[in-house]
Amino acid sequence: MESPLVEPPHPAKDVTQHVGYMLKRAQAALRSAMDKVLREHGLTVPQYATLELLALHPGMSNADLARATFVTRQSGNVVLRGLQEAGLITRPATADHGRARPAHLTKEGRTRLAAVQAAVYATEERMVEAIPPQRMAALLTDLGRIAAALEK
Repeated sequence: MESPLVEPPHPAKDVTQHVGYMLKRAQAALRSAMDKVLREHGLTVPQYATLELLALHPGMSNADLARATFVTRQSGNVVLRGLQEAGLITRPATADHGRARPAHLTKEGRTRLAAVQAAVYATEERMVEAIPPQRMAALLTDLGRIAAALEK
């Protein structure tokens, strides 16, 4: 005897209409588009995100950058090493206190970021043009609520 299927949390024809599936589809499409434009500039999504964050918040630690870019601390360290080897960021050889080694953009890092931002922002523009302007604030609020509900 087959066990009965559980009812979905909202009306949907099939799993492809569930909120989680649609979010993942949108995320996968964004990641693919980002990978394409960043590859042309010799960067990955985590590297680009790290450059953006360091432009806004110079001196962030590996742990803070890893959290903000959705990678593990180990992966974050690999990202930082790659950016440092490429001359896009600087970090002290040793920590002043604790283990944190604050990272900062170099002049080349700022130049590379500026060069890639137009391409990335064009991707973002393609994405948000699909949303009526009067619904954008509600969408951002709803996405924030979804994340907060799942982070509990």
